[in-house]
Amino acid sequence: MPAEPQPTAEQSPQPGAPDPVPAVAHAAAESAAPASPQAGQPGTPVVGYVLKMYPRFSETFIVSEILAREAAGERIVIFSLRTPTDARFHAELARVKAPVIQIPRTSNASKMWERIGEVAGQQDLQTGIARALPDLLASESDDAFQAVMLAQAAREAGVTHLHAHFASVATTVARLAGMIAGLPYSFTAHAKDIFHEEVDQQLLQRKLAEAHHAVTISEYNLRHLRRCFPDATATLHLVRNGLNLDRFPYTPQRPQRAVPRILAVGRLVEKKGFGLLIDAVAQLRSRGIRVTADIAGDGPLAAELEEKITAYDLHDDVHLLGPRTQAEITELLGSHDVFAAPFVIGSDGNADGLPTVLLEAMARGIRCVAADVTAVGEVIRGEPHSAPDSGPWRRETGWLVPTGDLQALTEALAEAVQPGDHTAMTDAARRLVAEQFDSHRQAQQLRALVASPTGAAAPQNGRQQTEPGTAARSAPAAPAAAIPAAEASRAEAPASLAADHALGAPEGREVRV
Repeated sequence: MPAEPQPTAEQSPQPGAPDPVPAVAHAAAESAAPASPQAGQPGTPVVGYVLKMYPRFSETFIVSEILAREAAGERIVIFSLRTPTDARFHAELARVKAPVIQIPRTSNASKMWERIGEVAGQQDLQTGIARALPDLLASESDDAFQAVMLAQAAREAGVTHLHAHFASVATTVARLAGMIAGLPYSFTAHAKDIFHEEVDQQLLQRKLAEAHHAVTISEYNLRHLRRCFPDATATLHLVRNGLNLDRFPYTPQRPQRAVPRILAVGRLVEKKGFGLLIDAVAQLRSRGIRVTADIAGDGPLAAELEEKITAYDLHDDVHLLGPRTQAEITELLGSHDVFAAPFVIGSDGNADGLPTVLLEAMARGIRCVAADVTAVGEVIRGEPHSAPDSGPWRRETGWLVPTGDLQALTEALAEAVQPGDHTAMTDAARRLVAEQFDSHRQAQQLRALVASPTGAAAPQNGRQQTEPGTAARSAPAAPAAAIPAAEASRAEAPASLAADHALGAPEGREVRV
C-alpha cells in the first residue's frame, strides 16, 4: 500500500473535536423521513450517493439530481468523503431529505489497520474484505481506509446500490466499498475526470468494466469513452444533467437598454475564459459599442482578472460580483441581455464539459454566446452564416464561436447585444433544454438503470436515435406556443436514454481536453 497520507484540515476530528459536518448537512439529515433508510418497505432500493465533498457550492447539478430522484420516490443516503469547505450554501439544500454521513479519514497507520481489523471481524464483511484485499493493498491508503469505512456505513444504512459522481476519487472508493460490501456500484463521468492528462486510463477502463453501469453527460463524452474503451463500455449510457424547469421561468422579452448588459458565471479559473471576455469588452469599447459585463463567481484568478480590468480602465464596464447563490444567479439571468460563456482549454488540458449554468441561461430566455469546447456544440447549435466572411456562426439556439478566438467572440457579442426580436432563437433554446435536460426525465433514466438486472438497458421514449451532427440536430425550432406543451408533457414521458446506441468512431474535429 502506498505511503499513508499526511494530515489535512479535511480529516475527521479526533474524539471530542467539533463535528465536521456543517449545520446544513445536519438539517438535511434531521429532516429525513423516515430517519433510517431501513425503515421503509422491505426490499425498497436505497441508493447511496458517494461524493468527494457534500455539499459543494459549485455542484448544484448534484443537488438537483438528488431532489428529482427523491421527488420520484427514491430513497437516498449521501456519503461525503471530505469535510465541506465552502462558506456559503444554496437554499435548495434545505429541500434534500437524504441523511448525510461523513466518512472518516485518518493519517495514523496503526489506527487505520485497527479500524480495518474491526470491520474485518464483522461476519457479514469478512468475505468482502478478503476478496478486496489485493485491491486495497494496491490503492492509496486514504482511499482504502475510506472504502472500508464506506462499506460498513453503507451496510448499516441499508444501502442497496452505490452511485458516485466523477470517475475519480469518489468512484475509486465506491468501487472498493462495493467489492467489500457486495454492493453494485455505478458512476457519472463528467469532464476533467475523463480527459485530464493525469487520469489513469487503465483504472478508468477497469471502473467502466466492473461497474453495474456508468453514465456520462454528453454525446461527446459517450463517443470518446466508447472509442477509447470498446470492451468496457457495454453498460455506459448517456444521461444528461437535469434542470428543474419550474425554477427557471422563461422570460425572453428584455427591455431595450442604452447600454446592454452581459453576464458570465463560473469559477474564476483558466478554463472559463473570463480573461478573454474582458479583452472582448475592451475591443467593443474601441469600436464604439458600449456594454457592461458582470462576472459572478470566485476563484484563484480573481486578482489577475482585476489587474486586467485596471489595465484596460474598465472598472465602470466590467464587475467581478463574487460568488452568488443559485437563486441570485437566476435573478441575474433575468436582468441581463446576453450570457457569455467564453470557454477555453486550460494549459493542463482541462476544459468544461457542459456547464449547468449555460443550460440555465438557455432556459431563462437570455441570448447566449459560447465557445466551442467538448459538448457545448450539442446545445448551442444550428447552421453557420452562408457568407464565408460573415464572422462567427449564428446558431439556432445561440452563437457558437471557436474557443480562444478573441475576434470571433467580439463579433458574436457585438451581434448579440444589438436590439431586435431574438425570440425565435430563445424559443428554440428553451425547447431544447425542456426536451433533453429535464430533471424528471433524468431521474426516470437513473432509476431504470439501477433497476436493470445488468445495467445494460433502460426504457427509451421511442424517439428516433440519431448520430450527433445529423438532421435531428438542425430540426426547425418550435414556435413559442409549442414550448409550454413540450414542458407539460415531461411528467408523462417514459424514461429515455437519448443517444444510447452503438456509436462508431466520431467524425470531424478532435478537441484535446
